[in-house]
Amino acid sequence: MEAKPPSESRTTLTDLVLPSETNPLNNLFGGELLARMDRAASIAARRHSRRIVVTASVNHVAFNKAIPLGSVVTVEAAVSRAFKSSMEIFIDVWVEDRESGRRSKANEAIYTFVAVDETGTPIQIPPLEPETDLEKERFEAALRRKQLSLVLAGKMKPADATELKALFD
Repeated sequence: MEAKPPSESRTTLTDLVLPSETNPLNNLFGGELLARMDRAASIAARRHSRRIVVTASVNHVAFNKAIPLGSVVTVEAAVSRAFKSSMEIFIDVWVEDRESGRRSKANEAIYTFVAVDETGTPIQIPPLEPETDLEKERFEAALRRKQLSLVLAGKMKPADATELKALFD
């Protein structure tokens, strides 16, 4: 299989924050944002794999900045690393200032998706070839995150987590 760059999976969803999507402080519900991120990540994973994809895990979510009612919110997702059948998707969430139009980063997340066939069996996907410095940084960090996840789940011995060990050598 031929490697693909993250740009081929890049997905951008832009929408308004409506009253029915806000909490008593008139900020976007966290669950609503999670759903938007899941949709964007799903599209990115499908674009990379060209297969049916399922959410395997939500590895990290940072709610750094409240997103007020009426805001324009942009969710950007792209595959940051492809493994055998799984993909890490890095998601950036941007909010637009109503008056100036300037965008600022509000949140970020990392999801893992698995490509499956019609029976739900994991299926091999193309490798990822990062191009930009940011893509390369996220690509390298993805392997450390995967090893940490496997160690914490008891599926990998700490001694075998070579990328993690390298951080401390």
